[in-house]
Order: sequence, then C-alpha cells, then structure tokens
Amino acid sequence: MSASLRGNLLVAGSHLRDPNFYRAVVLMVDHDDDSAMGLIINRPDSIAVDAAIEEAKMSSAGMGPIYAGGPVDTSSLFILHSCTELGRSDEEISAGIFVTGSHESFDALIKKDTDCQHECGFRVYRGYAGWGPEQLEGELDRGDWRIMPAEADLVFKDDPYEIWEACTRWLQEKNRLLPHDVPNAEWN
Repeated sequence: MSASLRGNLLVAGSHLRDPNFYRAVVLMVDHDDDSAMGLIINRPDSIAVDAAIEEAKMSSAGMGPIYAGGPVDTSSLFILHSCTELGRSDEEISAGIFVTGSHESFDALIKKDTDCQHECGFRVYRGYAGWGPEQLEGELDRGDWRIMPAEADLVFKDDPYEIWEACTRWLQEKNRLLPHDVPNAEWN
C-alpha cells in the first residue's frame, strides 16, 4: 500500500457509473493495508431526519438533512463537524474536520449556540463507503477516483450538489498543462 488517504477526498471520475458512487465525493476517514472507510459528503438522503435520529435515540432539534454516507451499514450514524471547541473529544480527520458517532458530541453540536463561540458546520451521515484489502487501490489504478486534499469549506459547502463540480474544477486547474487564459490564440 502507498501512503494513507485519510483526510483526503476521493472524487469519482466522470466515467464511474456505479449508482452508489456516480459523481460522489468521499471524505476518507480511515485507510490502511486491511481496509478503507469514507463518507460520501455530497448526497442528501431521502430518509426523514426525524426517523433516523429517533432510531438512534437522539434529539433532532435544528437539524438539516441526513446524508447518505455510503451503502455499507446504513443503520450507523456518523457526524462530521468543524467545531474545534467541541472537537477536543472527537477524531480530527483533516484540519478543522472532525468525525464522531457519539451521542454526547451530537447533543453538544445541537446546543452549539450556547456552548460554542464561533460558527460550526456539521452534518449527519447514515452508512459509509468501505473497501476491502487492495480494493480501493485497484479502483485508483483504473482511474475511477481522483485524489485531492479535504478542506472544511468544501466538506460543509451550503449546496452539497455543487461539491463534485467544485472538486472537478479544482483538479482540472491543478493538472492543467497550459494556463486557462492563453494570451495568444495561435498557441492552441
């Protein structure tokens, strides 16, 4: 295995047609020789927020939509947030991006207006994306995924449907051979 992809985003290639991952952007939460795990960050789920939260015995006051984190273990809930004050007890995946599954962290995020001194982004995910040994590496070798660093502004973007396009534009800019604005049209 090469370096761990933890804290990076996997951006689905435009040719990837698997309905679970079509135009998906996955935040890698864990990656080692035995497995890989991530959360699809750009798919609001069709499940009712109250139903998912009630099932997990949590309060749902002030909640946005639940997100489909992936096709594996869809009864599990994960929370991504950007609150450094509350993140002390949670796992930091990338700079300013924390993951938790604890009821305590969730309740603290719900009450963040009184507990936290700054704006915090947070989202709840149902399920996750998972890969077995060498499976993700094979998909990377085929070109199914492109890799870029995760940033909190992108992970918590107001419109999740714009995330794939934003990532694709970023990757195109970083991998461009010529500048976008060519001063002389004859250079084309």
